[in-house]
Amino acid sequence: MRNIVLFGPPGAGKGTQSALLVDHFGFVHLSTGDIFRSNIKGETELGKLAKSYLDQGKLVPDDVTISMLEDSVNAHPEAKGFIFDGFPRTTAQAEALDAFLEGKGLGIQGMLALEVPEAELKVRLAKRAETSGRVDDADAGVIQKRIDVYNAETAPVAEHYRGQGKYQGVEGLGSIEDIFVRLRTAIDGLA
Repeated sequence: MRNIVLFGPPGAGKGTQSALLVDHFGFVHLSTGDIFRSNIKGETELGKLAKSYLDQGKLVPDDVTISMLEDSVNAHPEAKGFIFDGFPRTTAQAEALDAFLEGKGLGIQGMLALEVPEAELKVRLAKRAETSGRVDDADAGVIQKRIDVYNAETAPVAEHYRGQGKYQGVEGLGSIEDIFVRLRTAIDGLA
């Protein structure tokens, strides 16, 4: 089983590439956004708890996020591996993920970080706003804020995996297929 953290700033192409990697490797894609929406829509206990924080404009605490993720992993005992997309977002979450997987006799084989210049991220997000209707991608100020939050709060998680020798930067420019080939080659090289 190979478990991958697919990492990168907003607009790097994580969702697009995750879909291709799932098709190719048979991984289970775990996106924290999808997990949140599913739990809230399904009115699970964790979903109700998460919604109570979101309704107040607060971040969902790590322990709630981690519990939802653990439930999702446990729901797929037959998985060939997982792609963690949008998680971990903090070093505490990375440590909790490591501990949870270790308790199952598993681990993260690699963090693959899509590296894309900020100017390109802005172009991609603006295009995504036109095609997907995502209003959060239409406002240049909101885009900049999301990139700034990523740089300040999420990017440091990479150091956690660098320290374990599991970080690998992947060039995120080029065609979707070119980027997919780079990611596939990186995954094929993981133990």
